[in-house]
Amino acid sequence: MSNSHIAVAIDGPAASGKSTVAKTLAKRLGLIMVNTGAMYRAVAWATIQHGVDPSDSAAVVAMLDEVEFSCGVSNNLSTVLVDGVDPGDALRQDAVNSRVSKVAAIPEVRSLLVEMQRDYLKLGSVVMEGRDIGSVVFPNTPFKMYIDASEEVRRKRRAAEGIIDDPTARDKEDSKRKSSPLVVAEGAVKIDSSELGIEEVVDAALEVLRERGAPAELLAKAK
Repeated sequence: MSNSHIAVAIDGPAASGKSTVAKTLAKRLGLIMVNTGAMYRAVAWATIQHGVDPSDSAAVVAMLDEVEFSCGVSNNLSTVLVDGVDPGDALRQDAVNSRVSKVAAIPEVRSLLVEMQRDYLKLGSVVMEGRDIGSVVFPNTPFKMYIDASEEVRRKRRAAEGIIDDPTARDKEDSKRKSSPLVVAEGAVKIDSSELGIEEVVDAALEVLRERGAPAELLAKAK
């Protein structure tokens, strides 16, 4: 990591609330919030646009050489473009949901995107959420959290978003993959969001940062 920039790693399963927590925490601290899930969804969306079978890893890898994925920042939020196009809400479509675990299990996809994720630290301190941030992307950061929630709560949250897939099924698939599986990173603090509101989880995350020695000037910005 950069000597001057820090990475706050927030991992967790689907619908645990990690994305909202990460976005709120980043806003309160004035940091860049990076949603790595959107990057994997962008690759899944690209397979749809190019007619590539996500189960055919060789075809997906070949597609990576033909498609330009570019990541940036807008209003302190990460952005991802596919051949210059912002997929927008299409990244949340069921067709993308059904493909994302398959493309995310391909080592070459992960290698490409992990490199892009690490590059964000060149731009400033980040709050980055995903499934392997503390274990793979920034394994040396002391600021690691794993946001979890009960299966029932996560299923209800998913339904409220209009997504009909089973989050536990995807979690099992992601936990079993050989490349960067979903795990609780070594040294990560687990926070159960089942019975907590977003602000309560964010306050718990801020306490972790204090306990782990985050810069006082950074914590002073918390609103």
